[in-house]
Amino acid sequence: MPASAPDDAINGDLFIEDDDPSELLASPAHEKPPWRILIVDDDVDVHVVTKFALSNTQFQGRRLSFLHAYSGKEALATLRATPDIALVLLDVIMETPDAGLQVARQVRSDLHNELVRIVLRTGQPGQALEHSIICDYDINDFWSKADLTTRKLFTTVIASLRAYAGLQAAAADRAALQAQLAEARAVQELIGQQALVITLDPQARIRDVSDRVCELSGKRRDELIGHGLDALHAAPFPEPLASEIEQALAHDGAWSGDIRTQAADGGALHLRCSVQALSEAGGAPYEYVAVATVLV
Repeated sequence: MPASAPDDAINGDLFIEDDDPSELLASPAHEKPPWRILIVDDDVDVHVVTKFALSNTQFQGRRLSFLHAYSGKEALATLRATPDIALVLLDVIMETPDAGLQVARQVRSDLHNELVRIVLRTGQPGQALEHSIICDYDINDFWSKADLTTRKLFTTVIASLRAYAGLQAAAADRAALQAQLAEARAVQELIGQQALVITLDPQARIRDVSDRVCELSGKRRDELIGHGLDALHAAPFPEPLASEIEQALAHDGAWSGDIRTQAADGGALHLRCSVQALSEAGGAPYEYVAVATVLV
């Protein structure tokens, strides 16, 4: 910890947030939350200058909120405690010559934070080759402090926040889709337990069956997959019914009706069945799905 670090940092605080709690309480309830930016540098002056340069910056109607860390260790602790940090302005050389690089590596590999944008800054650009750092570390920009003017800093921050917002939205969409997929799989599993579901390839060979089909046919799944529908019952479909199903699938891509067959124990089965052909737009069917329920 540098001797010039603020008293709060010397007393053991891992980070300092610049927002005044009284101001936060007084802010309108509908105000959008700020973008959190973590400044990591062992030089207090860099913290002061950076905050001053960005003090009036807003993006998408949201102001900036600054967090401060003065070593790589503090930076990682702050990132663990504050998962919604959008951008890290990260010094390369702090308690060790590669402290910033180690932080960048651990953010991705240990914290598994793929969203936060990382901009490296160094006061000694000759200490590391910029090209190798860009290639070897998952960072988003690299600047010499001497070259990072107020205008360039502003541009870099806005570009980083825009990228973070896009990634955040994509992550939310992906999470929503995964939740929908999990729900669909749960429904499919429930249907599989109660209904007879059969998928067929274009040649009417069985691709998969539900557990209920196996139960009623008295056969294992591996005894059915790859075979025709005659594997489910020895007696062939009545020709008029087979023709009706074939013509309906060719013309409309779907068929619904009743089928009478036999269960494994020889008992009669009365099924209400729907068959749907699945195909690409304008293409031939690549799969058929049949769903049936047992009528008492």
